[in-house]
Amino acid sequence: MQIWVGLGNPGPRYALNRHNVGFMVVDAMAEIEGCAPPQKKHKGWIQEARIGGEKIILLKPATFMNESGQSVRAAMDFYKCTPDDVTLFYDELDLDPFKIKVKQGGGAAGHNGIRSTIQHIGPDFRRVRIGIGHPGHKDRVTGHVLGDYHKSEFEPLTDMLGAIAAEAHWLAKGDDVRFMNDYAMRMAE
Repeated sequence: MQIWVGLGNPGPRYALNRHNVGFMVVDAMAEIEGCAPPQKKHKGWIQEARIGGEKIILLKPATFMNESGQSVRAAMDFYKCTPDDVTLFYDELDLDPFKIKVKQGGGAAGHNGIRSTIQHIGPDFRRVRIGIGHPGHKDRVTGHVLGDYHKSEFEPLTDMLGAIAAEAHWLAKGDDVRFMNDYAMRMAE
């Protein structure tokens, strides 16, 4: 069993924020996999999926971003999982928009959701970093991250979400390189 966590902030006012791209990914996977409606558990919303032959718990923490680790820890404890069973999907300023990188472990790099998760479960979990691009100057970062995707970005955003969900079976099987390569090929079409 694996726990896949989409990071974001709860509530409709944040729904289209770049900071909520992790929530969007989990929602896209749940829709494509035909999951039952989410249940409120573990300080978040969960849905069960079978992806790549693996049982996956899709989790969206109901805490705000800064406290995401509480929900991740609660789910880990309930399902008796280790940090190696956890994958977080989240926004990354230092990647171009709609690019992705997968890595195991590391620091928080200024991301409060990652910082909170490290505080609660340690650093040894897998991360799927989803590029939102940098606005160019540090004074514009907060507005960019907490800003909504522009209408002009909706088509590539939809394509990205579909490509991540379509190639997620490689993540479930632990083939991160194949996931990134097949995602890139889909996005290049």
